[in-house]
Amino acid sequence: MKTKLDNLTIGVFAKAAGVNVETIRYYQRRGLLPQPEKLYGSIRRYGDSDIARVKFIKFSQRLGFSLDEVAQLLTLEDGTNCAEAAGIAEHKLADIRSRLQDLKQMDAVLSRLVRQCHHGDNKVCCPLIASLRQAANTARFA
Repeated sequence: MKTKLDNLTIGVFAKAAGVNVETIRYYQRRGLLPQPEKLYGSIRRYGDSDIARVKFIKFSQRLGFSLDEVAQLLTLEDGTNCAEAAGIAEHKLADIRSRLQDLKQMDAVLSRLVRQCHHGDNKVCCPLIASLRQAANTARFA
């Protein structure tokens, strides 16, 4: 049987949520996590719903959502705005797929350059370094 946690100090809360205290404070400053009243003396207390919220934030971040996107999703958590939440997720999915394409291209180029290095004919200049140097000299950065 699972016990309900509803009277946690910030340190115990942070540990239960798998983050550090500064993460909790940062989320509060960002408006991602409400700051409870100081009911028991001068110590704020946290509970199960706070732990669940932090775990939601961390899991969303692992899926690639920024904290701004997580904040948007949290405003939609009542379930009545599923289409809007899906739109945010579709945008993130398109971004991830685009980055995957970029990573595949990077993989292909670096794989080719590494093969050239391993099959070099004892040339003075390494093919990998030469290619990077040439690309750096011709690259245009804004």
